[in-house]
Amino acid sequence: MKFKDVEDVQEKLQKAEYITSREIATVVFLASATGKPILVEGPAGVGKTELAKAVARSLGLQLIRLQCYEGLDESKALYEWEYAKQLLYTQMVREKIGDVISGAHTLAEAVDRIASQEDAFFSERFIQPRPLLQAISSEETVVLLIDEVDKSDPEFEAFLLELLSDFQVSIPEIGTKKAKNIPFVVLTSNNYRDMSDALKRRCIHIYIDYPERELEMRIVTLKIPGITDRLATSLVDAVRNIRELDLKKRPCISETLDWARSLLALQVEDLTPDVLVTTLNMICKYKTDSDMVKVNAANLVNQAR
Repeated sequence: MKFKDVEDVQEKLQKAEYITSREIATVVFLASATGKPILVEGPAGVGKTELAKAVARSLGLQLIRLQCYEGLDESKALYEWEYAKQLLYTQMVREKIGDVISGAHTLAEAVDRIASQEDAFFSERFIQPRPLLQAISSEETVVLLIDEVDKSDPEFEAFLLELLSDFQVSIPEIGTKKAKNIPFVVLTSNNYRDMSDALKRRCIHIYIDYPERELEMRIVTLKIPGITDRLATSLVDAVRNIRELDLKKRPCISETLDWARSLLALQVEDLTPDVLVTTLNMICKYKTDSDMVKVNAANLVNQAR
C-alpha cells in the first residue's frame, strides 16, 4: 500500500494524528514511491520517531523498530543463532545418525553422508530473527524504524549499507536472504555524531526542526482536544519565547504537549508567571535552564499574552 500523492500523505498522516509540513509530506511520498529510506535528523523530541509510527498507522502496516545504541552488533539487530535448540535437536535424533552412516565403508564416506544432512541442522528453524531480518522476511510490507542510528558504532552503520542498498543480508550458515517485500525504512538521528556520506547517499534526507507557530498550534489542538484556544495560544507563545533563551536544552514539541496536559490536569485556565514557575519541570530538564526561565518568567508570560 502506498500514498497516491503529497496531499494524500498529509491527509492520511493527519488522520493518524500527525500534522506535518508539505516538505516532510513530499519526502514521505517520494520514499513511498521510490523505495528509498528516509534519514530524519533533528533535535530530540520534534517528532522523528513519531513520523515512522504515523506512516505505519496511516498505511495500516506493521511497525518493526530497532533501537540503536553504542555496541549494537549484527547478532542483536539481524539474528541470533539458537545453539541450545540446535544441540537439543541433535541429541533427540542421535540414534538416526546410525541409520545415515550404516553401510559406509570408510570414515570419509560416513562424514560425507552426515554432511549431506547438514541442511537439517543449519536452517532457519534455528535462527531467532531480530528486527532487520524480521523486516525483510515479512510476507507483507512493513515500516522499519531504525531509531537513533547515530548512537550506533560506525562499524554497524557500515553493515547497514548492504541492507539499504540491496535490501538483502548475508547469513553465513544459510546464505543470502533477499527481502520478500521492500520495507518502508525510516532512520532517525539526533546528531549525536555525523552520519557517513555513504549512508546519506542511500537515503532521502530531511531535517525536522522546532515547528513554526501555526503548525505547533495545530499540533497542540489536535493532540490536546480539551484545551481552550486562549490557553493554547498563551502556552505555545510562551514555549516559543523560552526557546529564544540561551538554554542547554530547548523545549521541544513533545514537552509542549506534556506541559499542556499538565495544565489541563491542574485545571488552569490562564497562564501566569506563577503557573509557569510551578509547572516548569514539565518543560525544563536542567537546573540551569529552570533558573534562567524563573528569572524571566514574568516577561516570558506577558509577551505570550
